[in-house]
Amino acid sequence: MSDDQDDSQKTEEPTQRKLDDALKKGTVPKSQEVSNWFMIAAGTIIVAVFAPGMMAGVRNTLYKFLEQPHAILMDPQSVFETGISIVSDITWVLLVPVILLMAAAVASSLVQHPLVFTTEKMQPKLSKISIIKGAKQKFSLRQLVDFVKNIAKVSLVATVAVYLIWPEKSTLPQLINIDLMGVLQQIHKHLLTLLGGVVAIMFVIAGADYAYQQYEHHKSLKMSRQDIKDEQKDSDGDPKIKQRLRAIRMERARQRMMTSVPDATVVITNPTHFAVAMKYVDGGLEAPKVVAKGSDNVAMRIREVAEENNVPIVENPPLARALFATVNIDEEIPVEHYKAVAEVIGYVMNLKGPQRAPHRMQV
Repeated sequence: MSDDQDDSQKTEEPTQRKLDDALKKGTVPKSQEVSNWFMIAAGTIIVAVFAPGMMAGVRNTLYKFLEQPHAILMDPQSVFETGISIVSDITWVLLVPVILLMAAAVASSLVQHPLVFTTEKMQPKLSKISIIKGAKQKFSLRQLVDFVKNIAKVSLVATVAVYLIWPEKSTLPQLINIDLMGVLQQIHKHLLTLLGGVVAIMFVIAGADYAYQQYEHHKSLKMSRQDIKDEQKDSDGDPKIKQRLRAIRMERARQRMMTSVPDATVVITNPTHFAVAMKYVDGGLEAPKVVAKGSDNVAMRIREVAEENNVPIVENPPLARALFATVNIDEEIPVEHYKAVAEVIGYVMNLKGPQRAPHRMQV
Protein backbone atom coordinates (compact mmCIF):
# COMPACT_ATOMS: atom_id res chain seq x y z
CA MET A 1 0.00 0.00 0.00
CA SER A 2 1.37 3.35 -0.95
CA ASP A 3 2.42 5.84 1.70
CA ASP A 4 2.42 8.66 -0.84
CA GLN A 5 -1.32 8.79 -1.29
CA ASP A 6 -3.13 12.01 -0.49
CA ASP A 7 -5.02 11.78 2.79
CA SER A 8 -8.10 13.04 0.96
CA GLN A 9 -8.19 9.71 -0.91
CA LYS A 10 -8.36 7.73 2.32
CA THR A 11 -12.11 7.79 2.77
CA GLU A 12 -12.78 4.11 3.56
CA GLU A 13 -12.98 2.56 7.02
CA PRO A 14 -9.96 0.41 7.95
CA THR A 15 -10.40 -3.31 7.46
CA GLN A 16 -10.01 -5.79 10.30
CA ARG A 17 -6.69 -6.88 8.80
CA LYS A 18 -5.42 -3.29 8.86
CA LEU A 19 -6.45 -2.95 12.51
CA ASP A 20 -4.81 -6.26 13.43
CA ASP A 21 -1.57 -5.36 11.64
CA ALA A 22 -1.45 -2.00 13.42
CA LEU A 23 -1.89 -3.74 16.78
CA LYS A 24 0.90 -6.24 16.00
CA LYS A 25 3.23 -3.36 15.12
CA GLY A 26 2.40 -1.53 18.34
CA THR A 27 0.55 1.26 16.54
CA VAL A 28 -2.20 1.86 19.09
CA PRO A 29 -4.05 4.93 20.34
CA LYS A 30 -2.33 6.19 23.48
CA SER A 31 -3.09 9.32 25.46
CA GLN A 32 -0.25 10.60 27.60
CA GLU A 33 -2.80 12.55 29.62
CA VAL A 34 -4.50 9.30 30.66
CA SER A 35 -1.14 7.98 31.87
CA ASN A 36 -0.52 11.25 33.73
CA TRP A 37 -3.94 11.06 35.38
CA PHE A 38 -3.33 7.51 36.61
CA MET A 39 0.03 8.52 38.09
CA ILE A 40 -1.43 11.62 39.79
CA ALA A 41 -4.41 9.60 41.08
CA ALA A 42 -2.02 6.96 42.45
CA GLY A 43 0.04 9.73 44.05
CA THR A 44 -3.09 11.15 45.65
CA ILE A 45 -3.99 7.72 47.08
CA ILE A 46 -0.47 7.40 48.44
CA VAL A 47 -0.69 10.81 50.10
CA ALA A 48 -4.18 10.14 51.51
CA VAL A 49 -3.64 6.57 52.73
CA PHE A 50 0.06 6.01 53.25
CA ALA A 51 1.36 9.51 53.96
CA PRO A 52 0.57 9.51 57.72
CA GLY A 53 2.53 6.30 58.20
CA MET A 54 5.27 7.56 55.91
CA MET A 55 5.48 10.82 57.85
CA ALA A 56 5.70 8.92 61.12
CA GLY A 57 8.49 6.82 59.65
CA VAL A 58 10.31 9.91 58.40
CA ARG A 59 9.86 11.57 61.80
CA ASN A 60 11.32 8.60 63.62
CA THR A 61 14.20 8.40 61.17
CA LEU A 62 15.04 12.12 61.31
CA TYR A 63 14.28 12.63 64.99
CA LYS A 64 17.87 12.33 66.16
CA PHE A 65 19.18 14.52 63.34
CA LEU A 66 16.71 17.36 63.95
CA GLU A 67 16.08 17.34 67.72
CA GLN A 68 19.02 15.40 69.21
CA PRO A 69 22.00 15.94 66.93
CA HIS A 70 24.32 15.85 69.95
CA ALA A 71 23.36 12.20 70.58
CA ILE A 72 24.66 11.01 67.19
CA LEU A 73 27.86 8.95 67.47
CA MET A 74 30.42 9.81 64.79
CA ASP A 75 32.74 6.81 64.97
CA PRO A 76 32.97 4.80 61.71
CA GLN A 77 31.03 1.83 63.00
CA SER A 78 28.15 3.99 64.29
CA VAL A 79 28.02 6.05 61.09
CA PHE A 80 27.85 2.84 59.03
CA GLU A 81 25.09 1.36 61.18
CA THR A 82 23.15 4.64 61.10
CA GLY A 83 23.40 4.76 57.30
CA ILE A 84 22.16 1.17 56.95
CA SER A 85 19.28 1.92 59.30
CA ILE A 86 18.25 5.02 57.35
CA VAL A 87 18.36 3.20 54.00
CA SER A 88 16.34 0.30 55.41
CA ASP A 89 13.71 2.60 56.92
CA ILE A 90 13.35 4.63 53.71
CA THR A 91 13.08 1.45 51.61
CA TRP A 92 10.23 0.10 53.72
CA VAL A 93 8.51 3.49 53.72
CA LEU A 94 8.67 3.78 49.91
CA LEU A 95 8.06 0.12 48.97
CA VAL A 96 4.25 0.17 48.83
CA PRO A 97 4.05 3.60 47.09
CA VAL A 98 6.52 2.47 44.42
CA ILE A 99 4.51 -0.73 43.79
CA LEU A 100 1.31 1.31 43.55
CA LEU A 101 2.87 3.73 41.05
CA MET A 102 4.09 0.81 38.91
CA ALA A 103 0.60 -0.73 38.97
CA ALA A 104 -0.88 2.63 37.92
CA ALA A 105 1.54 2.84 34.99
CA VAL A 106 0.51 -0.62 33.76
CA ALA A 107 -3.20 0.10 34.29
CA SER A 108 -2.94 3.34 32.29
CA SER A 109 -1.86 1.31 29.26
CA LEU A 110 -4.32 -1.55 29.70
CA VAL A 111 -7.36 0.75 29.80
CA GLN A 112 -6.35 2.26 26.45
CA HIS A 113 -5.34 -0.79 24.42
CA PRO A 114 -4.61 -4.53 24.75
CA LEU A 115 -1.22 -5.58 26.06
CA VAL A 116 1.25 -5.53 23.15
CA PHE A 117 4.77 -6.98 22.94
CA THR A 118 6.58 -5.87 19.79
CA THR A 119 10.04 -4.85 18.63
CA GLU A 120 8.69 -3.02 15.57
CA LYS A 121 9.23 0.42 17.11
CA MET A 122 12.86 -0.38 17.97
CA GLN A 123 13.87 -1.55 14.49
CA PRO A 124 16.10 0.97 12.66
CA LYS A 125 14.53 2.41 9.52
CA LEU A 126 16.12 4.88 7.10
CA SER A 127 12.71 6.46 6.55
CA LYS A 128 12.77 7.68 10.15
CA ILE A 129 15.69 10.03 9.45
CA SER A 130 13.98 11.79 6.57
CA ILE A 131 14.49 15.55 6.97
CA ILE A 132 11.35 16.39 4.99
CA LYS A 133 9.18 13.98 6.94
CA GLY A 134 10.68 15.20 10.21
CA ALA A 135 9.91 18.81 9.29
CA LYS A 136 6.33 17.88 8.40
CA GLN A 137 5.91 16.21 11.78
CA LYS A 138 7.38 19.19 13.64
CA PHE A 139 5.02 21.66 11.97
CA SER A 140 1.98 19.44 11.60
CA LEU A 141 -1.54 20.11 12.84
CA ARG A 142 -1.03 17.42 15.49
CA GLN A 143 1.95 19.29 16.96
CA LEU A 144 -0.06 22.51 17.03
CA VAL A 145 -2.90 20.76 18.84
CA ASP A 146 -0.46 19.27 21.36
CA PHE A 147 1.07 22.70 21.98
CA VAL A 148 -2.31 24.33 22.57
CA LYS A 149 -3.37 21.39 24.75
CA ASN A 150 -0.26 21.70 26.95
CA ILE A 151 -0.74 25.44 27.38
CA ALA A 152 -4.38 24.93 28.33
CA LYS A 153 -3.50 22.09 30.72
CA VAL A 154 -0.84 24.10 32.56
CA SER A 155 -3.15 27.10 32.78
CA LEU A 156 -6.04 25.07 34.17
CA VAL A 157 -3.92 23.22 36.71
CA ALA A 158 -2.25 26.44 37.85
CA THR A 159 -5.64 28.16 38.18
CA VAL A 160 -7.03 25.29 40.26
CA ALA A 161 -3.90 25.21 42.44
CA VAL A 162 -4.06 28.96 43.15
CA TYR A 163 -7.80 28.80 43.79
CA LEU A 164 -7.43 26.01 46.34
CA ILE A 165 -4.20 27.07 48.09
CA TRP A 166 -4.42 30.85 48.11
CA PRO A 167 -7.08 31.02 50.85
CA GLU A 168 -4.66 29.12 53.11
CA LYS A 169 -1.78 31.59 52.73
CA SER A 170 -2.53 33.15 56.11
CA THR A 171 -1.63 29.89 57.88
CA LEU A 172 1.90 29.71 56.47
CA PRO A 173 3.56 32.04 59.05
CA GLN A 174 2.12 29.90 61.85
CA LEU A 175 4.21 26.91 60.75
CA ILE A 176 7.25 28.44 62.45
CA ASN A 177 5.75 27.82 65.89
CA ILE A 178 4.65 24.22 65.21
CA ASP A 179 6.74 21.09 65.83
CA LEU A 180 7.89 18.83 63.01
CA MET A 181 4.86 16.52 63.19
CA GLY A 182 2.51 19.49 63.08
CA VAL A 183 4.30 20.90 60.03
CA LEU A 184 4.02 17.56 58.25
CA GLN A 185 0.32 17.36 59.06
CA GLN A 186 -0.30 20.82 57.62
CA ILE A 187 1.66 19.92 54.49
CA HIS A 188 -0.37 16.72 54.22
CA LYS A 189 -3.64 18.65 54.48
CA HIS A 190 -2.74 21.26 51.86
CA LEU A 191 -1.21 18.66 49.54
CA LEU A 192 -4.38 16.56 49.63
CA THR A 193 -6.48 19.61 48.77
CA LEU A 194 -4.20 20.49 45.89
CA LEU A 195 -4.00 16.93 44.53
CA GLY A 196 -7.77 16.47 44.76
CA GLY A 197 -8.32 19.51 42.56
CA VAL A 198 -5.62 18.47 40.12
CA VAL A 199 -7.04 14.93 39.84
CA ALA A 200 -10.49 16.35 39.06
CA ILE A 201 -9.31 18.74 36.35
CA MET A 202 -6.89 16.18 34.90
CA PHE A 203 -9.73 13.66 34.63
CA VAL A 204 -11.55 16.03 32.28
CA ILE A 205 -8.38 16.74 30.29
CA ALA A 206 -7.50 13.02 30.07
CA GLY A 207 -11.00 12.12 28.86
CA ALA A 208 -10.91 14.77 26.14
CA ASP A 209 -7.40 13.80 25.04
CA TYR A 210 -8.29 10.09 24.99
CA ALA A 211 -11.23 10.78 22.66
CA TYR A 212 -8.98 12.92 20.44
CA GLN A 213 -6.25 10.25 20.28
CA GLN A 214 -8.83 7.60 19.37
CA TYR A 215 -10.10 9.82 16.57
CA GLU A 216 -6.60 10.55 15.26
CA HIS A 217 -5.63 6.87 15.38
CA HIS A 218 -8.75 5.81 13.50
CA LYS A 219 -8.19 8.57 10.96
CA SER A 220 -4.57 7.52 10.40
CA LEU A 221 -5.68 3.96 9.61
CA LYS A 222 -8.30 4.93 7.03
CA MET A 223 -7.75 3.45 3.60
CA SER A 224 -8.25 4.46 0.00
CA ARG A 225 -10.20 2.26 -2.37
CA GLN A 226 -6.92 1.27 -3.98
CA ASP A 227 -5.57 0.21 -0.56
CA ILE A 228 -8.56 -2.07 -0.10
CA LYS A 229 -8.13 -3.56 -3.58
CA ASP A 230 -4.42 -4.16 -2.92
CA GLU A 231 -5.19 -5.80 0.41
CA GLN A 232 -7.84 -8.00 -1.16
CA LYS A 233 -5.42 -8.97 -3.90
CA ASP A 234 -2.72 -9.74 -1.33
CA SER A 235 -5.14 -11.83 0.74
CA ASP A 236 -6.75 -13.78 -2.08
CA GLY A 237 -3.88 -13.67 -4.54
CA ASP A 238 -3.65 -11.88 -7.88
CA PRO A 239 -6.50 -13.20 -10.10
CA LYS A 240 -4.12 -13.50 -13.07
CA ILE A 241 -1.61 -15.47 -11.00
CA LYS A 242 -4.37 -17.64 -9.57
CA GLN A 243 -5.66 -18.33 -13.08
CA ARG A 244 -2.18 -19.22 -14.25
CA LEU A 245 -1.60 -21.55 -11.27
CA ARG A 246 -4.97 -23.19 -11.87
CA ALA A 247 -4.03 -23.79 -15.49
CA ILE A 248 -0.70 -25.31 -14.43
CA ARG A 249 -2.43 -27.61 -11.93
CA MET A 250 -4.97 -28.69 -14.54
CA GLU A 251 -2.21 -29.39 -17.05
CA ARG A 252 -0.28 -31.49 -14.55
CA ALA A 253 -3.43 -33.38 -13.60
CA ARG A 254 -4.09 -33.98 -17.31
CA GLN A 255 -0.57 -35.30 -17.81
CA ARG A 256 -0.94 -37.68 -14.87
CA MET A 257 -4.28 -38.80 -16.26
CA MET A 258 -2.77 -39.47 -19.68
CA THR A 259 -0.23 -41.83 -18.16
CA SER A 260 -3.14 -44.11 -17.17
CA VAL A 261 -4.56 -44.36 -20.70
CA PRO A 262 -2.01 -46.97 -21.98
CA ASP A 263 -3.11 -49.34 -19.18
CA ALA A 264 -6.83 -48.84 -19.88
CA THR A 265 -9.02 -51.74 -20.99
CA VAL A 266 -11.13 -49.68 -23.37
CA VAL A 267 -11.82 -46.09 -24.42
CA ILE A 268 -15.44 -45.14 -25.03
CA THR A 269 -15.98 -42.11 -27.28
CA ASN A 270 -18.77 -39.79 -28.47
CA PRO A 271 -16.94 -40.18 -31.00
CA THR A 272 -15.32 -36.72 -31.18
CA HIS A 273 -16.53 -34.60 -28.29
CA PHE A 274 -16.03 -36.98 -25.35
CA ALA A 275 -13.68 -39.81 -24.46
CA VAL A 276 -13.72 -41.99 -21.33
CA ALA A 277 -10.97 -44.51 -20.60
CA MET A 278 -11.91 -47.45 -18.36
CA LYS A 279 -9.86 -50.17 -16.74
CA TYR A 280 -11.20 -53.59 -15.77
CA VAL A 281 -9.27 -56.46 -14.18
CA ASP A 282 -10.61 -59.74 -15.59
CA GLY A 283 -11.76 -61.96 -12.75
CA GLY A 284 -11.52 -59.15 -10.19
CA LEU A 285 -14.23 -58.32 -7.70
CA GLU A 286 -14.25 -54.60 -8.42
CA ALA A 287 -16.37 -52.90 -11.07
CA PRO A 288 -14.68 -51.17 -14.02
CA LYS A 289 -13.07 -47.87 -13.08
CA VAL A 290 -12.70 -44.61 -15.04
CA VAL A 291 -8.99 -43.79 -15.30
CA ALA A 292 -9.20 -40.83 -17.70
CA LYS A 293 -11.81 -38.66 -19.35
CA GLY A 294 -11.97 -35.47 -21.33
CA SER A 295 -13.78 -33.41 -23.93
CA ASP A 296 -12.79 -31.86 -27.28
CA ASN A 297 -8.97 -31.53 -27.42
CA VAL A 298 -8.43 -33.69 -24.33
CA ALA A 299 -10.76 -36.33 -25.80
CA MET A 300 -8.79 -36.27 -29.01
CA ARG A 301 -5.51 -36.69 -27.10
CA ILE A 302 -6.98 -39.66 -25.16
CA ARG A 303 -7.91 -41.33 -28.44
CA GLU A 304 -4.42 -40.68 -29.85
CA VAL A 305 -2.71 -42.20 -26.81
CA ALA A 306 -5.10 -45.17 -26.96
CA GLU A 307 -4.28 -45.79 -30.63
CA GLU A 308 -0.55 -45.47 -29.94
CA ASN A 309 -0.83 -48.16 -27.23
CA ASN A 310 -3.31 -50.48 -29.03
CA VAL A 311 -6.13 -49.75 -26.56
CA PRO A 312 -9.54 -50.64 -28.11
CA ILE A 313 -11.76 -47.64 -28.88
CA VAL A 314 -15.53 -48.09 -28.79
CA GLU A 315 -17.88 -45.45 -30.16
CA ASN A 316 -20.97 -45.26 -27.95
CA PRO A 317 -22.19 -41.63 -27.72
CA PRO A 318 -24.94 -42.11 -25.07
CA LEU A 319 -22.67 -44.14 -22.79
CA ALA A 320 -19.72 -41.80 -23.32
CA ARG A 321 -21.81 -38.74 -22.46
CA ALA A 322 -23.33 -40.45 -19.39
CA LEU A 323 -19.99 -41.65 -18.01
CA PHE A 324 -18.33 -38.29 -18.65
CA ALA A 325 -21.09 -36.44 -16.78
CA THR A 326 -21.59 -38.75 -13.81
CA VAL A 327 -18.31 -40.56 -13.04
CA ASN A 328 -15.15 -38.90 -11.76
CA ILE A 329 -11.63 -40.14 -12.43
CA ASP A 330 -10.63 -43.14 -10.27
CA GLU A 331 -14.30 -43.88 -9.49
CA GLU A 332 -16.08 -47.14 -10.26
CA ILE A 333 -18.91 -47.36 -12.77
CA PRO A 334 -22.33 -46.84 -11.08
CA VAL A 335 -24.85 -49.68 -11.08
CA GLU A 336 -27.15 -48.09 -13.65
CA HIS A 337 -24.41 -48.35 -16.30
CA TYR A 338 -23.35 -51.94 -15.54
CA LYS A 339 -25.28 -53.50 -18.44
CA ALA A 340 -24.01 -51.09 -21.10
CA VAL A 341 -20.44 -51.26 -19.83
CA ALA A 342 -20.59 -55.06 -19.57
CA GLU A 343 -21.45 -55.30 -23.29
CA VAL A 344 -18.45 -53.13 -24.15
CA ILE A 345 -16.11 -55.06 -21.83
CA GLY A 346 -17.39 -58.35 -23.24
CA TYR A 347 -16.59 -57.21 -26.77
CA VAL A 348 -13.10 -56.15 -25.73
CA MET A 349 -12.40 -59.41 -23.92
CA ASN A 350 -13.30 -61.36 -27.07
CA LEU A 351 -10.58 -59.63 -29.03
CA LYS A 352 -7.82 -62.12 -29.72
CA GLY A 353 -4.33 -61.95 -31.11
CA PRO A 354 -0.78 -61.71 -29.80
CA GLN A 355 -0.63 -58.01 -30.76
CA ARG A 356 -3.83 -56.11 -30.71
CA ALA A 357 -4.36 -53.45 -33.27
CA PRO A 358 -6.59 -50.58 -32.28
CA HIS A 359 -10.20 -51.64 -32.79
CA ARG A 360 -13.16 -49.36 -33.29
CA MET A 361 -16.64 -50.59 -32.55
CA GLN A 362 -19.85 -48.64 -33.02
CA VAL A 363 -22.69 -49.40 -30.63
